[in-house]
Amino acid sequence: MFAKVNTSNAREDFYARIDRHHLTPLWEVLGSLVIPEPKSPCVAAHWAYDELRDYLLEAGALITAKEAERRVLVLENPALRGNSSITQTLYCGLQVIMPGEVAPSHRHTQSALRYVIEGDGAYTAVDGERVTMKRGDFIITPSWTWHDHGNTGDEPVVWMDGLDIPLVRLLDASFAERLGEETQAVTRPEGDALSRFGANMLPVDWEPSSKTSPVFHYPYERSRETLDTLARTGPLHPAHGIKMQFVNPASGASAMPTIGTFIQYLPKGFEGSSERVTDGTIYHVVEGTGRTVVGATSFAWKPRDIFVAPSWLPVRHEADEDAVLFSFSDRPVQKALGLWRSAAA
Repeated sequence: MFAKVNTSNAREDFYARIDRHHLTPLWEVLGSLVIPEPKSPCVAAHWAYDELRDYLLEAGALITAKEAERRVLVLENPALRGNSSITQTLYCGLQVIMPGEVAPSHRHTQSALRYVIEGDGAYTAVDGERVTMKRGDFIITPSWTWHDHGNTGDEPVVWMDGLDIPLVRLLDASFAERLGEETQAVTRPEGDALSRFGANMLPVDWEPSSKTSPVFHYPYERSRETLDTLARTGPLHPAHGIKMQFVNPASGASAMPTIGTFIQYLPKGFEGSSERVTDGTIYHVVEGTGRTVVGATSFAWKPRDIFVAPSWLPVRHEADEDAVLFSFSDRPVQKALGLWRSAAA
């Protein structure tokens, strides 16, 4: 008779021996690696701007824009504290620049968006062109472009930053440089990029040097006019009302290669159907009041609030009055890799 082998002990002994060679058995972890549907570690979360504004102004008194380089309060997902991320792939923060200040010029491989929340009199400069920042404007800082910010007005200006920092970190592809001067030389008049590329025309000899839109400033008044026109002519989508994506006019692709950016209109009384998408999405309330249900969590929102809906949780919007939401996500990356999905919930 052969002695019966203790399978459990034999396996544990085997695991201990292979561990010394930095090996692990796939069969012990396969169920958590290849799963039937997304289970994001992120959680739904909401930031009421009125509760944060005093902290932004206090930060403005504690440290200068030059000292901080970028004076930002990072919105961290409650389930990802310490990672400076709001979803697995994206970063979000609130940046404040006080009157007379300049945030020094630098560049980095991370792509960035700015969405202006409060104040007038600030500018951002991108590779030689300045643009005045107005509330509701969407502004792009493409990867590896010199950029600085300044405030020539008499009141604080606040905008939401969105960057692909966690994604670039995951890929170990981060580079950054400081210009050495507070501001870059202005070589093009304000509005130059919008005139050349934002009127359904392109310069005849222009060749793209980047997958990012050559238009880096999308004024809110234009976006709002488009939403108004479409709201009058319809139809409304059952889940998201009127929703438009910002695009690169030279290609029709997303305005940013790693970050999808969207704006949507929800009419008063709108009660949307639930929808699931694989891209975790950050929302900023531009106008109006309402509620969004994310999974089992419900948020009542008002102008200037920010909230996040993690991947594949059902999302449903309701509007108490006419509302406009700006949002961003990693949808272009997922689509490029053939991973993006959506479904009615």
